[in-house]
Amino acid sequence: MWLNFKLEEQLKEIPKHILLRASLGDAEAFEIIYQLASGFVYSIALRITNNPEDAQDVTQDVFIKIYKNLKNFKFFSSFKTWVYRITVNTALNACREISRQISQRADHDSLASHQGEGDSMMEIAAERADHERLIMDLLAVLNPDQRACIVLREIEGLNYREISEVLNININTVRSRLKRAREALLAYRKSEVMKDELPKDTAVAVSRLP
Repeated sequence: MWLNFKLEEQLKEIPKHILLRASLGDAEAFEIIYQLASGFVYSIALRITNNPEDAQDVTQDVFIKIYKNLKNFKFFSSFKTWVYRITVNTALNACREISRQISQRADHDSLASHQGEGDSMMEIAAERADHERLIMDLLAVLNPDQRACIVLREIEGLNYREISEVLNININTVRSRLKRAREALLAYRKSEVMKDELPKDTAVAVSRLP
């Protein structure tokens, strides 16, 4: 069972001959692909699902799909784009399934899951953890489709055409989702600033407004 994924911002280079060997069923070659790509896949899954355990499940599902479908990969697009597409779609499907389950069990709405902090973290590691939590808090404001677009554009640095290819949507839809996502993030930040500036009792009352 694959566990203890590490965040990786970039997909490490995977030689073409490794991909070809894995596509022919070479287990050692596939293990190399997993070692080089699992952190990258987990990073994308975590930012879309906003939950470490769900991201682990998505990562395992992604590699099962890669293993089953690598023989059909024809190198017409980059392997990275192909992995993006599988990861994002798997993560979005996971989010929708979770939402469906929540709607069926309205009295169980505590999905918040926070990673435990180490007993003795180095200062730089603690700062990075704080930064990651800030990103996750902001992404939680968005719906899964908006979150996927923002992650691919602002964190992964893909252009509009690349995002449209990964998500299999047209460029106008990409622009629309990004626009709505940025508007939602801006509104959230403004509301947080307003609550910080108000007296405590007033801020609580504002947070309870519909």
